[in-house]
Amino acid sequence: MSLKAFHILFITASVLLSFWFGWFELSTYSDSKAAMNLWLGIGSCVAGVALVAYGIYFLKKLKNISYL
Repeated sequence: MSLKAFHILFITASVLLSFWFGWFELSTYSDSKAAMNLWLGIGSCVAGVALVAYGIYFLKKLKNISYL
């Protein structure tokens, strides 16, 4: 597995984990109404959006390098 393929795999896993954690914290907030759960959920979703933007930037930057 090349470094490019590993990087894409790692970014994808990070995006999924970030959005899952954001969903978990926001659903916990709906039950407990604790402000920390709201801020962690929002922050995690913002980090997920930033990771998606970084993934797109990374793919555009290295489009000429193969996955092998």
